[in-house]
Amino acid sequence: MQKMEEKGYLILEDGTVFQGVPFGAAEETVGEVVFTTAMTGYLETLTDPSYYGQIVVQTFPLIGNYGVIPADFESGAPRLRGYIVREWCQEPSNFRCAGGLDAFLKKEGIPGLSGVDTRALTRIVREHGVMNGRIGREAALTPAEREAVRAYRVAGAVAAVSRHAPEVQEPEGEPLCHVVLWDFGAKENIPRELIRRGCKVIRVPGSTTAEEVLAYNPDGIMLSNGPGDPSENTAIIN
Repeated sequence: MQKMEEKGYLILEDGTVFQGVPFGAAEETVGEVVFTTAMTGYLETLTDPSYYGQIVVQTFPLIGNYGVIPADFESGAPRLRGYIVREWCQEPSNFRCAGGLDAFLKKEGIPGLSGVDTRALTRIVREHGVMNGRIGREAALTPAEREAVRAYRVAGAVAAVSRHAPEVQEPEGEPLCHVVLWDFGAKENIPRELIRRGCKVIRVPGSTTAEEVLAYNPDGIMLSNGPGDPSENTAIIN
């Protein structure tokens, strides 16, 4: 007898339900539902610190076709809370492939949902703005669960993804300039591109003060992107 395909659900805070097939970690999760229209680079999306606390929807229909390639990661580990795709490739093919997407998400404890009408979901998020949602195995929420979904907020994001101590990264040969990278959740490609252009890079935590940054006497200062609401980071802004 053929095994019945397991069902999973995304329930938005307004009550809209999307059915799919679970993959990745067998866990329930709540997060801000956002989408990305990137046609390539799903590994960079998965490991981008800017998605901390969020459930990410990929609008491109086929994800996972070149597997998992650690050299393409933008950080040491994924920071998102859930991953939603139209279709995930179960037999990736690439000479750099070091594993499949399902096993990677299981290892990192991140639930995924495939078979979702991501086009309809993206239209909702695009028209109504970012809203919270829950990935789970139940098609309905209790009143308490719905309230918990509505109450969810991304908090402490910068502190969670920023480095804890300064780090110096040198180019080959004599540096052409000296740049301080203020790390609020910087992707690895930022220092990589600075180094490629001959910069000596000092990456400092997001909690570093302006006086401490200037004490390095840099030729330039770069403020990275990162997750979270600016209104939560008033100390950094000041």
